[in-house]
Amino acid sequence: MKLLITGAAGKIGRVLRQGLRGRYDWLRLTDIAPLGPAGPGEECVAADLGDLAAMERLCAGIDAVVHLGGVSEEPAENAWAQVLPANIVGVYNLFEAARRAGVRRVVFASSNHAVGFYERSQTVGVDMPLRPDGIYGLSKCFGEALGRLYADKHGMSVACLRIGSFRELPEDRRQFATWISPRDMVQLVQRCLEAPSFDFLVAYGISNNPTSFWSNDAVQWLGYRPQDSAEDHRARLEPGFPPEDPVQARFHGGSYCVMGLGKPQGRAG
Repeated sequence: MKLLITGAAGKIGRVLRQGLRGRYDWLRLTDIAPLGPAGPGEECVAADLGDLAAMERLCAGIDAVVHLGGVSEEPAENAWAQVLPANIVGVYNLFEAARRAGVRRVVFASSNHAVGFYERSQTVGVDMPLRPDGIYGLSKCFGEALGRLYADKHGMSVACLRIGSFRELPEDRRQFATWISPRDMVQLVQRCLEAPSFDFLVAYGISNNPTSFWSNDAVQWLGYRPQDSAEDHRARLEPGFPPEDPVQARFHGGSYCVMGLGKPQGRAG
């Protein structure tokens, strides 16, 4: 397999670069940020997601893409101005370039914030309606819908990963439910790349957290079996974390749900 990873200079990209090194025939790594020197079996290419021709060149000869590139969190200001070129135009360019190049499979880095406005009293599976908690989450809804279109209309195999909180360790109380460890992230991407033929799937990027807000029961066939659990770190870490804001603590998306909030929160609906 010849694999392209976009956003390879980011936190997840760096972990995947190390974790997948030597597993596939070739890794083509791209970002607008510095990638460092290419190692054995690697190629590093600087490219902008806004440049469709550059995306076509990147996808040439590639079997599968892991698309991590774009704005990776809710911008504090001018959200739409930042999200539109990277997470809307850029994700279209990537999927269209992949289609033109005959890429067989795309693993798209979606986000838990695509369903962030569900209340924590409700466990959300992979097939429930989208409920974004901001412009960033909305852009990930677009990416998932685009992946569904390219699977249905163009025969591409697409996996959308609603990634939780990717950290070395949980960093606040919410992350005991949302955390995914680096090695579990590598395993999840491997499962999506190597799974037998499928058209389209959604899976949550979480470790084996007993208090998780989300369920991967519908995609057990994928074979993802997380090895880590946030619960293993609770006794040591939780006493040092401040309590959550009561409004944030009601919703899956936490702090993202109160950014720019313009509605009294007597109820979520």
